Amino acid sequence: MPTNIVRFEAGVNSKWGLLRKGRVHELDIPCTTTAELLSLGVETIHQSVVGGGSGVDIEKLKLLSPVTAPAKVLCQGANYRQHMIDSGMDPDEKTYNMFFTKSTASITAPVGVISKPKFVRLLDYEIELTLVLGKKTNGALKINRENLHEYVAGICIGNDVSARDVQIPQMQFHKGKSYRTFCPLGPVLCLLSKNEMHYLDELQLQLTVNGEVRQQDSTANLVFKPADTLEEYSQIHDFEPGDVLLTGTPSGCALGLPSPTLVKVSGLLPEAKRWELFLKMQLKRPQYLSVGDKIESTIKSSDGVIDLGRQQHVVECAYD
Repeated sequence: MPTNIVRFEAGVNSKWGLLRKGRVHELDIPCTTTAELLSLGVETIHQSVVGGGSGVDIEKLKLLSPVTAPAKVLCQGANYRQHMIDSGMDPDEKTYNMFFTKSTASITAPVGVISKPKFVRLLDYEIELTLVLGKKTNGALKINRENLHEYVAGICIGNDVSARDVQIPQMQFHKGKSYRTFCPLGPVLCLLSKNEMHYLDELQLQLTVNGEVRQQDSTANLVFKPADTLEEYSQIHDFEPGDVLLTGTPSGCALGLPSPTLVKVSGLLPEAKRWELFLKMQLKRPQYLSVGDKIESTIKSSDGVIDLGRQQHVVECAYD
């Protein structure tokens, strides 16, 4: 069985806990970072449970992100078949990944608020299976299904929250996706063994806004699988334990791409006019997040062995 870890608030500090059947058993470990936790190994984690009690109901704890700084937040774009088709791409002809990064400062708790800067008008959501990396690397790697467990320690839910009116007109992925609270992670960090790595291809993702299902897909539809992605990413990045990789989002985001014909025609317009038209079209889409909207995300396997918990956030207006 996988090992499910949570991190929770304890006064001014945080603690780690082992999650079993909805109850959290505190761990007596000196770790303050995810990297330190991973260095202990699964056997030591299980041996570190405090006492022999029944634990605490997870609903009674203030949960924190199980991923802590330092951590690189690596990302893939357009990696589900239907999302690619909706974006005007042929998944069968795609031969390389789209990579970008988010700021570590954007990492936030799995339950709470998403802060919407006042100047952001097109706030979008993207549920993503998130790999938590477990090995320090140096140089390009050869990764396959047989050695994938050496590099992937576990998984959690991620949401690649995006300010489309910054990301697209300014052509800045990093900036548009890195405002504070734009990367909720957790609540469960699920540590996987070699024999459990097959679940990476068998997980069901679902995101709702105010109870309406917006995104729903299976990781079976990932175009680039985790081993292929990490091998390609290792050509440009070294990895550290505790780094994360968001593996792309299914179709159903708020962003609506214009038709190829409209893109071609609008390309003849002055830049300022072109982005004015883009903003006008996107503002007509009711799918974009507003203050007060409630977002919930789950990722689990159909056999119930993997359950990464439930992210729950409310959109709040943050600052100018």
